[in-house]
Amino acid sequence: MIGLFLKWKRFWQLCCAIAAVGFLVLLLTGYLYVSRLDVSKLSQPLPESTLVLDKYGKAASQLSASKVDPVPLSQMPKTLTDAVVAVEDRRFYDHKGIDMKSIFRAVARDVLRGSYSEGASTITQQLARNVFLNADKTLGRKLREAAYAIKIDTTYGKDAILDMYLNSIYFGEGSWGVQSASKTYFNKNVQDLSLSESAVLAALPKAPSRYSPFQDEDQALERRNTVLSVMLNEGKITQQDYEKAKASALGVVKSDKGNDLKGRYPAYVDAVINEAVHVYGFTEEQLLTGGLRITTELDPAVQNAARDVYKDDRFFPESKSDQLVQSGAVILDQQTGGIRALIGGRGEGVFRGFSHATQLRRQPGSTFKPIAVYGPALEMGYKPASVLYDGPLNIDGYQPEDWDHQSRGQVSMQEAVVSSWNVPAVWLLHELGIDRGLSFLKSLGIPLPAQDRQLGIALGGLSEGVSPLQMAQAFSAFAAKGILHEAHTITKIETNSGHILVQASKKGTPVMQPDTAYAMTSMLQVAVAQGTGKNAAMNRPVAGKSGTTQLPPTKEFEGIGTSSAKDAWFVGYTPELTAAVWVGYDHTDKEHYLTTSGGAVPAVLFREIMTRALSQTPVALFDMPVVTSVQAPSVPAASDDSGSSRPSKDEKKAADHGHGKGKKK
Repeated sequence: MIGLFLKWKRFWQLCCAIAAVGFLVLLLTGYLYVSRLDVSKLSQPLPESTLVLDKYGKAASQLSASKVDPVPLSQMPKTLTDAVVAVEDRRFYDHKGIDMKSIFRAVARDVLRGSYSEGASTITQQLARNVFLNADKTLGRKLREAAYAIKIDTTYGKDAILDMYLNSIYFGEGSWGVQSASKTYFNKNVQDLSLSESAVLAALPKAPSRYSPFQDEDQALERRNTVLSVMLNEGKITQQDYEKAKASALGVVKSDKGNDLKGRYPAYVDAVINEAVHVYGFTEEQLLTGGLRITTELDPAVQNAARDVYKDDRFFPESKSDQLVQSGAVILDQQTGGIRALIGGRGEGVFRGFSHATQLRRQPGSTFKPIAVYGPALEMGYKPASVLYDGPLNIDGYQPEDWDHQSRGQVSMQEAVVSSWNVPAVWLLHELGIDRGLSFLKSLGIPLPAQDRQLGIALGGLSEGVSPLQMAQAFSAFAAKGILHEAHTITKIETNSGHILVQASKKGTPVMQPDTAYAMTSMLQVAVAQGTGKNAAMNRPVAGKSGTTQLPPTKEFEGIGTSSAKDAWFVGYTPELTAAVWVGYDHTDKEHYLTTSGGAVPAVLFREIMTRALSQTPVALFDMPVVTSVQAPSVPAASDDSGSSRPSKDEKKAADHGHGKGKKK
């Protein structure tokens, strides 16, 4: 009998020893498993949205690559953090990542049910699941969740864990993190939440759809009151606070806008991003996640004026059903180069979409004459009254014609500008030398490739074309008395803490004499008052030039009238702002072409935008240079003693009566 007892004793001792060893092995295995887990991902800062400010320093738009808009724990109201801890994990500050009491309770219930569905997850476990695991309800996943929670708890402090949790948890209605949830449900920043509102948000993580006040107000109210009751029992609020909060309405605000800054001014913001990347060397990731503050030249009044005009289809030709007549516009301040407004196209704007204001390249037609021909000529000493040749012309086979197919023999430069005659422009560029025109264009920010070293540039015949942005910048030098300020959107880039990373230069570059700029302005004023730009006229001084490019002379367009066009432009300025407008189809073919000119639709768009943008601005005049030899802006009769060059005998001999096509006005 004693022997049998000893045998059983040794057996149980052996079992206990094996169990102890097994337990130690299990602990060691668990320790090794936990120690090898990598939770460094949590140390990476959450992406912070970059704020885009307008010229007045007010928030205009927001850049973000994340569904989360993080807010530090220090900026969250204590009522919110207390509410979340009280209802989600009341022993959060006491346990080591897992709550053994809750686990034993959950395991017991799971065993009774024959499934693994009971919660018992601490805040740390929920964070681990959100970041490292999935939501599968399996024993293996729960064990890994517990292991990650222990690792997180030994790596980070409690406040850091709570911060990460509140900035990553899902609150329903597409809202991740407390800041987004606060905006979604109450249309306010998280730091402005009341006790009742904090309780509403704290109620959501357990079952976001079930307790959403937008889905079931009664359920949400009941759950909020439960949270308040738990907070009272935990000593987080007083009886008076409890009664007051419980008696208040939910106070939710249904808003379809969400964060109304995100997605605003998409074309302008795209230009800001491109400038930050290509001019200042930032990466898109830095801009989308770096929490920067970018102060821009955006003027909301000007931008909204342009937007309102572009939303009104009455200002545009009727489009074909399968393709919209497109347009792009740039409005800038010639005294600084700051882009005040930018329209990337008609229709709904999209983030990182194609911009007809900055990326488009089209032939500019007659809008090129002032910057390729007449500007350089004025710099060389020509005057608005200088006489130019306007007759049959053949220069090495190039035979331009005036748009009316008539010859006047000779015209003044001003008359040529006002009526947009083609032959005088080509003849004058030939007199000046193409290189002089190319050099002047380059100084205005339009360098042309080698294949454009030909007389066709006088009429805007380019191999690659130009953008509205380039044209607005070029004309701005006339408006700024010969000083070119490079067109830009960015004034300053700084960190969230105020450290300045970029400060744009305000220095302009003299590119022509003030007399030249004023003479051009004088002629372009007459072009608007009496010439092809009449539709741009308004109740303030305006100078500008229209331009239209013909359809290509190919078989596809045979039989289509000469009044049809591919591109239509107007570029002009007032004493305050300079603007360039382009209109056309993205894909021109025999079914999709314009039946308008630059002096029509684009000029009207220019007028409407400028009229609205400057409605609160007093009327000003163009300043005359202090010392100037420029004549008054009238259209004089052409005369032989004007000081102009005349065609030589050889040139007259070379000219013939060929009927080569010319650009339209």
